[in-house]
Amino acid sequence: MIIKFKEGTNIQQIEQLRSLLENQGFGIHESIGSSITIFGVVGDTTKLDPQSFYAFDFVDSVLRVQEPFKKVNRKFQPADTVVNVNGVLIGGKNVVIMGGPCAVESFEQMDTITPLVKSAGASILRAGAYKPRTSPYSFQGMGVPGLDLLKQMKEKYNIPVISEVMNIEDIPLFLDTVDIIQVGARNMQNFSLLKELGKTNKPVLLKRGLANTIEEWLMSAEYIMAGGNTNVILCERGIRTFETSTRNTLDISSIAVVKKLTHLPIIIDPSHAAGRWEYIESLSKAAIAAGADGLIIEVHPEPEKALSDGQQSLKPERFKDVVEKCRKIAIAIDRTLE
Repeated sequence: MIIKFKEGTNIQQIEQLRSLLENQGFGIHESIGSSITIFGVVGDTTKLDPQSFYAFDFVDSVLRVQEPFKKVNRKFQPADTVVNVNGVLIGGKNVVIMGGPCAVESFEQMDTITPLVKSAGASILRAGAYKPRTSPYSFQGMGVPGLDLLKQMKEKYNIPVISEVMNIEDIPLFLDTVDIIQVGARNMQNFSLLKELGKTNKPVLLKRGLANTIEEWLMSAEYIMAGGNTNVILCERGIRTFETSTRNTLDISSIAVVKKLTHLPIIIDPSHAAGRWEYIESLSKAAIAAGADGLIIEVHPEPEKALSDGQQSLKPERFKDVVEKCRKIAIAIDRTLE
């Protein structure tokens, strides 16, 4: 249930209604604008009569929320969420580029690629220390040594880093190392993992599952936010369809749908959607034009030697070109690519 206060409502009136609702066992998700305050009432509101709130002369409107996600809902928070990642702002009018290799492979590889992606326009370094792979015989990542290398790159080149967590027990390692914790597509509905991440205040990038609906995706975000962590970033990385020309089918329409349903920022992963480096530029430009809040792109100094996903990794010079083209599109739609 959403309660909107009239413009000019004072603090005493707001607190009066807050106390009434909290005494009945309801939680309050408060959204404060420049002149208007909104209460999102969390809990079983089926026994509440919306009309009864109009007895308070400072209540403007009352609306029942039909969607199962509450804290994620734009009705609860009309203004866009902007996630601050060590000074890099994701959301609002900002367009952010994350770039780097699929996996951390060695110090030499990371020390080569990090300054290149940063100079090309990436504000955040991406690389996997742990890699969920379809085959148990494929490279699974370096693990803890990979996280250590990411931390070295972060400190040496002054750039925030993002990497994917696989297990609950590894969360403390990520809290001490990375600036954004990524939840991969295969873990989107690992609710135990999401609950634990909800207990932190570390930004979480939540990828859409391979065959999940947008509502299921938003419900997974709700798990994190219900735990108290409001620093959630959504990531569309393509869904599984009957098409075999690409690795997955990038759902561009999800950008518009997400922007309507939720206040959370949405990042696009053209690399996993395309599965081929040749398609990344087109998908990236389309995503920015459609209103995405950023891109996460795989970049490797020598893709032909990459231990994972070399076929969908851009070389640094091509990555720089894609970033510049996306910057022009961002400016054209009145946004800023940092």
